[in-house]
Amino acid sequence: MSEVQQQAIPAAAPAIDESYILCVDDSRTLRNIVAMNIKNLGHKVVTAEDGVEAMKILTKYKVKLVITDLNMPNMDGLTLVGEIRQNSINTATPIVMLTTESDSEKVMKAKTLGANGWIVKPFSPEKFKQVVTKVIGT
Repeated sequence: MSEVQQQAIPAAAPAIDESYILCVDDSRTLRNIVAMNIKNLGHKVVTAEDGVEAMKILTKYKVKLVITDLNMPNMDGLTLVGEIRQNSINTATPIVMLTTESDSEKVMKAKTLGANGWIVKPFSPEKFKQVVTKVIGT
């Protein structure tokens, strides 16, 4: 797990539950910004630095929402969306893509794979809140 993780998952730690939102981004700065925005909305957060690390979490724990970057090493966001929808206990968990990409083809591919929303970076706290609230209802 990365050192900026908001909630570490050592073996003896309490399990992450459906009150958590998972933020996946290879940029430490972006993970911290997203984590702060999630906390400001009153939610708990756990972070991962790529899709591989995210799947380690998502095969063990059910979360409320996944917010993931598109372009990451090891496993990109589109692959992660497909893996979540096929190979985790979070198959119905909402997923929001967070990226600098606004290419309509990539947006459609993400939606086809099962993404529920899209936030283009940079984003304002208001835009972040609007998308998260629309997707999870709070």
